[in-house]
Amino acid sequence: MTFWHTLKHSFGNLLPIVLVVGIFQLLIIREVPDNLGTMLVGLGIVVFGVAVFLQGLDLGIFPVGKGLSNAFARRGSLPLLMTFGFSLGFAAVVAEPALIAVAEQAQLISAGRIDALTLRLLVAFSVGAVVALGVLRTLLGHPLHWYMIIGYLLVVSVTFFAPEEIVGLAYDSGGVTTNIVTVPLIAALGVGLAASIKGRNPLAHGFGLVALAVMVPMIAVQLYGIVVYTLLPAPLETAEAARTLAQAPSSRTAGRQALIMFVDLLSMLRDVLPIILVIVFFQYAVIRKPIPYVRRVVLGFAMVILGLYAFVVGLKLGLFPVGRSMAEQLIGLDTLLWVYLFAFAIGFATTMAEPALIAIGAQAEEAAHGKLDARHIRLLVALGVAIGISIGVHRIIVGDSIHFYIMGGYALVIALTFIAPRFIVPLAYDLGGVTTSEVTVPLVTALGIGLATHIEGRSVLIDGFGLIAFASIFPIITVMLYAIVMEWIRPDTGETT
Repeated sequence: MTFWHTLKHSFGNLLPIVLVVGIFQLLIIREVPDNLGTMLVGLGIVVFGVAVFLQGLDLGIFPVGKGLSNAFARRGSLPLLMTFGFSLGFAAVVAEPALIAVAEQAQLISAGRIDALTLRLLVAFSVGAVVALGVLRTLLGHPLHWYMIIGYLLVVSVTFFAPEEIVGLAYDSGGVTTNIVTVPLIAALGVGLAASIKGRNPLAHGFGLVALAVMVPMIAVQLYGIVVYTLLPAPLETAEAARTLAQAPSSRTAGRQALIMFVDLLSMLRDVLPIILVIVFFQYAVIRKPIPYVRRVVLGFAMVILGLYAFVVGLKLGLFPVGRSMAEQLIGLDTLLWVYLFAFAIGFATTMAEPALIAIGAQAEEAAHGKLDARHIRLLVALGVAIGISIGVHRIIVGDSIHFYIMGGYALVIALTFIAPRFIVPLAYDLGGVTTSEVTVPLVTALGIGLATHIEGRSVLIDGFGLIAFASIFPIITVMLYAIVMEWIRPDTGETT
């Protein structure tokens, strides 16, 4: 029965995408896409994979991870807490499905110049380091806004020197690090620490770890791009050649296909292995207590691996083709207005159904003692994502450089940080990191790549990435603006929360 509820929950997360795509296909495009049957099968596999993955998290990873967090918080050892925070952040991000999807697309489009595994390890290391820093911030009681202001000034500064091929990917990599694996674990660690330390406010000091986990990978990936595109020689193949090869008809035999599926399944085991090693090491070598309900935990890890594998297969069959097909069909219409409308509708509908956003909104309402309304938060964030993706689509259509959009967006975020009520700043930044689900990210990524592919004069690598970044920036702006307006209207709702 529990799995049935999880399966319905997974389908509910995909339903807004299906409805938006279906409405546009029937009423506006009035065409049936090629390979519709394969796409539908792929979407079904995605639903099943996400459900199995989530069920595995609930059975295995979440209970043990939260138990370890509580145990370390009670011990109060700073080095131990920071080490655990680093390990937890690293292990969770390595197995993040949305990051896997983006990294594989980046490797394909760059003809191997950007290595998918290297990119994921780099992002995972960055998140681990920043979670350790966030634990220290919570323990010391430092306000988050100075960390974010200095950090995003550094992000914008690095963007000046980063090659244009890496900027969109770098910002997208930051935006996809916090989803179904990382958000619950990192948010529970931060809020749990703040609640267990005297003088700390869960709203002001508990939130912020997710925001930091979004920011630092942007810096690391841009530095990686500087090395790859400036210091290392270019491969002989071009991105266009790699894309053509990837789209060529396959001549695989049944035996070869089975071997490829087995290797893919082993790669999923490799992805989840860091989480297993972290949990086993800290449980037995540091806490020195056996894992409770070992059989259930082992079953949970097996379900995580199987679900992750099914999710990746479903991406290739369903979500990626849907995004590319919609981009091609919408570009072929008489007016580009439908492209903007589709981007806005996808952003708003999928964000309203985002599980991580619902969870964070409920936590924020509880921590603020009801002075924040979870429904208002969801609407504001959904509006921000819709606006952000629409602006990102506009950038691809007109061919502008992403540098100016990103730097302008974060300049506005930094300015608002100075004047926004202090209680809202950590929450606003965290909300910018939980707006893109494991289902939304692949579709939006495929939409951007599809638009860049079918608009003359656009580079898939330079222009195709970046939509996730816009979806992360604008919710921060809408939430901060809302808090500023509400404080101006009702001054008593400020710092008292």
